[in-house]
Amino acid sequence: MQATAYTFDPASRSGQVLLDDGTPVPFDAPAFDAGGLRLLRPGQRVRIETEGNGENRRITLVTLQTL
Repeated sequence: MQATAYTFDPASRSGQVLLDDGTPVPFDAPAFDAGGLRLLRPGQRVRIETEGNGENRRITLVTLQTL
């Protein structure tokens, strides 16, 4: 699934992405670390993997979107 980086705190390595429908979804440090990234800037397109549905949905991986 693709999304856009919305917020990122380098100290906690957590933040939020916006899904293409505008829904914000938070991610935590383990999801960020799983992608092997060092930094994330708002506006960057990212690829995410999630598990669960609705309010129980959580991001398990954040990485850069590549073509």
